[in-house]
Amino acid sequence: MRARTRDLFSQPYRKHGSVGLKHLLTIYKKGDYVDVIANGSCQRGMPHKFYHGKTGKVFDVTRNSVGVIVNKRVNTRIVPKRLHLRIEHVRQSRSRQAFVERVHANDKAKKEAKAKGLKVNCKRIPRQPSAQHVVDPSKTKISFMNPEKFRELF
Repeated sequence: MRARTRDLFSQPYRKHGSVGLKHLLTIYKKGDYVDVIANGSCQRGMPHKFYHGKTGKVFDVTRNSVGVIVNKRVNTRIVPKRLHLRIEHVRQSRSRQAFVERVHANDKAKKEAKAKGLKVNCKRIPRQPSAQHVVDPSKTKISFMNPEKFRELF
């Protein structure tokens, strides 16, 4: 079960020891996204090494653990697996942080536009090509680098 996990479950430099209160007092709710990161200093409720580094959604919260749905690829299928992990082995995921911030910014922009009676476009636009322009040779200094002819050193 824990074969080839010496480096995978090891603690980083100067981070050894028991789990801190920050991890133990974190509140998880149903629907939260969490990263499954196994902590080698706590063996109880540890996930299998396959799930280390995966992101899942919380479906159940108990006294000492959280239930997480993680997708696992089995041949050509993706199977949602339900894991119960102690809270030492999970942490809040930052994968949706940019999305949530964008949603709040869009709501604020829509509210301000509605107050002014305007319409605002909240769609993301890919980076466009640079605008056309004509290069004026009198304003730019053009330097030429011509190769030197071969000459012997001796």
